[in-house]
Amino acid sequence: MPTPIPRSRPVMPSDAATAAPRVIAVASGKGGVGKTTTSVNLAAAMVNAGQRTLLLDTDLGLANVDVLLGLSPRFTLADVFAGRCELADTILEGPNGLMVVPAASGKQHMAQLSPQEHVGLVHAFSELDRPIDTMIVDNAAGIADGVLTFCQASHDVIVVVCDEPASITDAYALIKVLNRDRGVQRIQVLCNQVQDASEGPALFEKLQRVTTRFLDVTLNHIGSIPRDEWLRRAVQRQEAVVDAFPSAPASVAYRGIARRARSWQSPMVARGHVEFFVDRMVAAGTGPDGGLPA
Repeated sequence: MPTPIPRSRPVMPSDAATAAPRVIAVASGKGGVGKTTTSVNLAAAMVNAGQRTLLLDTDLGLANVDVLLGLSPRFTLADVFAGRCELADTILEGPNGLMVVPAASGKQHMAQLSPQEHVGLVHAFSELDRPIDTMIVDNAAGIADGVLTFCQASHDVIVVVCDEPASITDAYALIKVLNRDRGVQRIQVLCNQVQDASEGPALFEKLQRVTTRFLDVTLNHIGSIPRDEWLRRAVQRQEAVVDAFPSAPASVAYRGIARRARSWQSPMVARGHVEFFVDRMVAAGTGPDGGLPA
């Protein structure tokens, strides 16, 4: 069984790397709803808009971010936990300068890390001496401890949902556990694979009705992604659709979501629980917390 990532002596980041990035977790209750495709395209759209972006794959046992981007990692997070390399050694350069931290695929022990090991991974990011504006965290599907910890440690959570009963039910279950067990009070909802412009808002309303009734959580409809043959072709080419086919309907939608996400302010103070890049916030001093999205 791997041990938690050890905290080495604190690294004093350069001035360019001092500011804490905005960390956005992408999650879903059910698998197969396009969560990783969303993470990849959101990150690619951020880079294309001039954001220094890191894409972190935390689907620790069945990772595929590197596959979707056609990358061949030398090291993964499994090597970090085994002590074979440092976290910084895993960073790959993806398209247009996108930074990617790959996880391992087919490593059962990585899917069975302890809660302490999940927290250790979160803390390790404070030691990265890299200038980063935004970090996108691609989670595994479901409500495992790692998913909950990585979502709690992020500043915003995007839940991807499709208009099918199992996806809606599992999305509600994820939101409920994040809210009741981890204190997450705001969730961004992305409706995926919609057939037309009306399906996304209608799907969001279904989810919002039940959460409003039973939970103390605020949902925001960040946008919808249409069913798009060009998206399937981009996946086959191992490229983000926003890069492979910039004028495709899905590309236009992803750029709109990325634009709205970029308006979210980075937090200036720690929130008092496990959090990515918390040491950077402490080092940078205190100030007003990030505001709600418009």
